[in-house]
Amino acid sequence: MITESNDKTYTMLRNECVKRTLRVLSLWLLCPFLGLAGPTYRVVFDSTSVEVEASGLSKVKGHQYYLVQSYEGARELSTIILDYDPLSAYVEFREAIIHRAHGDAEEIDLGSVADYPAPARAIYWGARQKMLPVGRLEPGDALEVRWFRKGFTYALLQDDDDRYIPPMRGHFYDIVEFWSRVPLDRKVYTLRLPADKLLQYRFFNGNPSVAQRREGERMVYSWEMTGIKPLSTEPNMVAPSDVAPKLVMSTSPDWESKSMWFYRVNEDYGSFGWDDEILKKTREILEGAENEHDSISRLTHWVADEIRYSGISMGEGEGFTLHKGSMTFADRCGVCKDKAGMLVTMLRAAGFEAYAAMTMAGSRIEDIPADQFNHSVTVVKRRSGEYQLLDPTWVPFVRELWSSAEQQQHYLMGLPDGADLMETPVSPAQAHYITFDGFSAIGEDGTLTGGFTLRAEGQSDAAIRRIFTSSARESWNGRIAQALREAHPNAELVSLSFEDPYDYSDPILLTIEYTVPRYATVTSQYIIFTPFLLAGPFSRAIGHLGLDTGLETREYPFRDRCSRMMNVSESVRVPQYSRVVFAPENKERIGQAARFDGKYSPAERQVSVSMEVVLEKRVYEPYEWPNVREVVSWHERYRSEPVILAR
Repeated sequence: MITESNDKTYTMLRNECVKRTLRVLSLWLLCPFLGLAGPTYRVVFDSTSVEVEASGLSKVKGHQYYLVQSYEGARELSTIILDYDPLSAYVEFREAIIHRAHGDAEEIDLGSVADYPAPARAIYWGARQKMLPVGRLEPGDALEVRWFRKGFTYALLQDDDDRYIPPMRGHFYDIVEFWSRVPLDRKVYTLRLPADKLLQYRFFNGNPSVAQRREGERMVYSWEMTGIKPLSTEPNMVAPSDVAPKLVMSTSPDWESKSMWFYRVNEDYGSFGWDDEILKKTREILEGAENEHDSISRLTHWVADEIRYSGISMGEGEGFTLHKGSMTFADRCGVCKDKAGMLVTMLRAAGFEAYAAMTMAGSRIEDIPADQFNHSVTVVKRRSGEYQLLDPTWVPFVRELWSSAEQQQHYLMGLPDGADLMETPVSPAQAHYITFDGFSAIGEDGTLTGGFTLRAEGQSDAAIRRIFTSSARESWNGRIAQALREAHPNAELVSLSFEDPYDYSDPILLTIEYTVPRYATVTSQYIIFTPFLLAGPFSRAIGHLGLDTGLETREYPFRDRCSRMMNVSESVRVPQYSRVVFAPENKERIGQAARFDGKYSPAERQVSVSMEVVLEKRVYEPYEWPNVREVVSWHERYRSEPVILAR
């Protein structure tokens, strides 16, 4: 077990790093002669040592040893950054040494460390960065850095050392990545924990060396991996943390305890109390509501649309404690937890039983009760006794109350009696349909004239509706014309009709007429064209075409934005012809993950086409790729292959 508890161990560690550096450097120098492109730099050693107190306060020592392997690597290592939130964490650099390739060692003056506000977008909570200017490095140089941190990443705005104690006082958790974008020769994580704290841990996607022993009143745990290669990536793969080696640990006994703690911390703070102004607005919104669903829908959409997503540090209530509804209502802004809390407040004011919940958008939550959350949502208890998920952050100007882009996602409700970790179900593809039903005619000069209706629901509805809700009214026609030009650059919008896009009572419906000069090739011998609706207008709602069908196999699970179903039906009136020289073949492919059904039906002076594409899920396993790939490939063929008719 490697520690930094005494000078002897530290000297041994440094000598080991030097030996490893010389071995690695000799191999790296051979790369050009072997025709290999080496990495820009590598991590020879990465050590983290954590000391946990009875309160849950953690003190962390870090020690890294980098080897520069190119001038690009020298540039990347020219500044070392430690991120922290001063409200809940303290960090400092303790030592930095450059070991020159020719043998000299240069100690970096830590007085040059700068402390800057961290780059931010939409959330301005005061996060900062300490930056160590390393200066000029050369290939073959090594950089050794030691640092210290105490605290955690979420702020509860308490005083003195209490600010560094984690929100669930007395408990400790950590999530440790054992993967890297550059080669990592050796990584060690050591934890010293009071012996009376029961630690749950699990290592995912790897097999480290593990050691455990007792030292007096503490248990000491150590995990070590060597020869860590850069993680390979694939287009549309799931989050790296879902497939890469990582260690997850927690002293929290179970998810039910975490659930009850989350419920209690917000009830004690008074996050969901309402005042007369909130009650007045709630009654105004619900005036004329027809039933339970209508009431829940009205309140969810009001919070989604009227509370702007923008986060600033607003005093007590950051981190896991949700700001009071009265504050969010007055400011009309906040982050996900503020929008979730505002909806809980208004639902309770309306007489509903509602609570806040935590989830992880973008990656999975492992079944160890650590704080693997980055997003807050709302749950409401229906009269049937079932809980319904609501997400006012992800559904502004969307018909859905819970975004199906969050299907197959874990969540934890904050309930008075506790709840277990749960997962949102797959949303049926039929709930996210987009249909194109049209007619068109090709003139002797190749001009195409036609019209179609577009209907969409669910996430497909959201993609179309945002054309209107994300732009000024005077630009709506122009944006629809632009969507038509995705099928052909000459497309011109003739007419457009639709209902109010801010009325969420019905799925969106557009009726469009268009013309496209010089669309088809019409000669004395041939008529050549691709049906307009297959050619790809409104591609923003057809996200699966972004999947890379050039990949034959996949190593990792992959994801689309949402399950979906697409239907196209078009009848094309054509000039007189004698026979079909070529048309894409009729094809039906049915699988568990996806299906395709395409048909061409030539007739006298008319060619009709129909196509159905179904993608069943948001997240897929690697073995499902051949089915998905074939279906998407057939859609691409129908989209691009022309019909050729002989005159």
